[in-house]
Amino acid sequence: MSATTINIDDTTKKEAQELFKDLGMNLTTAINIFLKQAIKEQKIPFEIRNPRPRQELLAAIKEAEEMERTGNMGKGYSSAKEMIEDILENEE
Repeated sequence: MSATTINIDDTTKKEAQELFKDLGMNLTTAINIFLKQAIKEQKIPFEIRNPRPRQELLAAIKEAEEMERTGNMGKGYSSAKEMIEDILENEE
């Protein structure tokens, strides 16, 4: 097995080493597990999410802020039955 150099910031490396020590392995073993799992699955073996909200969410937030600002909170109902009847009426 040949040695490979990777760059990891000191804080991340230290925290990872502590975690993996608690899990009974060293950093090299953990990295090898990650790489083998990525190869096996042919993808990164966990979900990576975009931290930025989607456009629909941003539009909904803007709409809610505008409703709050103007006091126009939309249509209200006195019961769930009333709301369902209204929804069904407006479907046609």
